[in-house]
Parts: sequence; C-alpha cells; structure tokens
Amino acid sequence: MSKTAIYHTTVRWTGEHRGHLAMGNGPEMEFSAPPDAQGHAGVFTPEDAFVAAANTCVMLMFIWACERFKLRLVSYDCRTEGTKLIELDRTELFTRLHFRPRIRIATGAEAQEQVAARAQRALQAAQKYSLVANSVKAEIVMEPEFQFVTEATT
Repeated sequence: MSKTAIYHTTVRWTGEHRGHLAMGNGPEMEFSAPPDAQGHAGVFTPEDAFVAAANTCVMLMFIWACERFKLRLVSYDCRTEGTKLIELDRTELFTRLHFRPRIRIATGAEAQEQVAARAQRALQAAQKYSLVANSVKAEIVMEPEFQFVTEATT
C-alpha cells in the first residue's frame, strides 16, 4: 500500500522583494528574489533552494547507495549548477542541473576496477531514486570525479 508524507513551509513578506521562511523541520531564514530579478545579494533565493534541494537529495541517496553496494565512502562534495532560461515574456524555467560530485572511496584489498564499477552504479542509483531529481523537468547532467584510496583515513 502506498503512503504519503506531507512537508510544509511558511513564508511571510517582510518588505521590498524579501521574506522570512520557516520550514516545518525547524530552520528559519530570510530570503529574497535574486539580484537579476530585483532582489538582494547575499540572501537565500528560490533559485538557490531549487538547486540545493536537488544537490542535497542526490547526495543523501548516494550515501544510501554506498551502504547498499557496500562501498566505503571517504568523502563526497558536489558543486551543482542550475541553468535558468528567461524567455522574452519573462517566464523562467530551469533547463539544466549540472552535478559535479568529487567522490573518494576506499578500496581496501578489493580491486579498484570492481569498486569503481559499484561506485558508478551507486551514483546512477542515487540519481534514479532521488525524489527531487525525479521531480524536475530540467536535464540532469552528472559529471563525477572518482578517487580511490587504499585506506579510509587517507
């Protein structure tokens, strides 16, 4: 049987192109439109939130996949770039999310080729099972950089 889960946020206008965001899980922060849309620099934007949601969801699913594929993850960091198209009529759409994860995995005594194949499958699974990545229209581009080390503490 299917289940549902509900998440909520509350926003409040604070003047100009600014607001206050309270998330159901606890965090609160100020936000604004981006500077290119009459907003303010140095403040969280909906565009930041969109790209961050995809980036964080893929990372969490990669951690899950590493556990499933019995990979010893040493480190993971990922810069993700969202490309926004602004049409002549001012409608906007994210057309591309470009992920560049840098991933370090310990091989131990196992052959690097075997670990590399599992790591690639784990990244594919992370993208496949990411709620956010599966919920967007934008093209998803994954450009990983894997590094394999013999010891997990290296």
